[in-house]
Amino acid sequence: MPAAIDQFVAPVCLEPIEILFQDESVLLVHKPSGLLSLSGKNPLNQDSVHFRLVQQFPNASMAHRLDFGTSGVMLLALNKLANANLTRQFQARTVRKTYIAMLDGHLQADEGTIDAPIAKDKPNFPLLKICLDSGKRAISHYRVLERLDNPSRSRVLFTPETGRTHQLRIHSREIGHPILGCDLYGSGRTHALASRLLLHAASIGFDHPVSAEKMLFGCDCPF
Repeated sequence: MPAAIDQFVAPVCLEPIEILFQDESVLLVHKPSGLLSLSGKNPLNQDSVHFRLVQQFPNASMAHRLDFGTSGVMLLALNKLANANLTRQFQARTVRKTYIAMLDGHLQADEGTIDAPIAKDKPNFPLLKICLDSGKRAISHYRVLERLDNPSRSRVLFTPETGRTHQLRIHSREIGHPILGCDLYGSGRTHALASRLLLHAASIGFDHPVSAEKMLFGCDCPF
């Protein structure tokens, strides 16, 4: 792994993880911004959602991940059967997720779809890029919730159809409205306009791995 990744040291995150729901099979939590989903290879990056939760739930495994700067609802499995079932649901793209983001500027359309394939940007790893030739299909639907001024910005609800790494961050930049606080795909201006990445996992819907009951959980957006 490139040295630049190993040298990254996450700032200390003092915010707690809020438990939203738990039973014998699944655990839903609210992840704070500034906390890794999984511990990093650098031993200084031990603190993470998984590291904290396995202290209380030794068999907990991540059904999915959120970026370091992203806050919001996360789903974990509490046993192997639940993990296998949830993995199949994610692979089949039947898990329903929504995100709220604050984008730079005013989007002209009230709603729309971004269909732009994503590929590795090998010379600039770990960054990704839009590539029509080698990229994997990536689709994000959006709806503007609010347009604000001073500075000009738009609060947007995203419903991703696919779940590519950094998808919403790259797609927002692709339409000319990067997410505020984004250090990877924004400009110096947009990064400076927020003290954190203004991206929040607002809700997640899935079928319970044992009962098959339709489950839907969310948590309030802090911005």
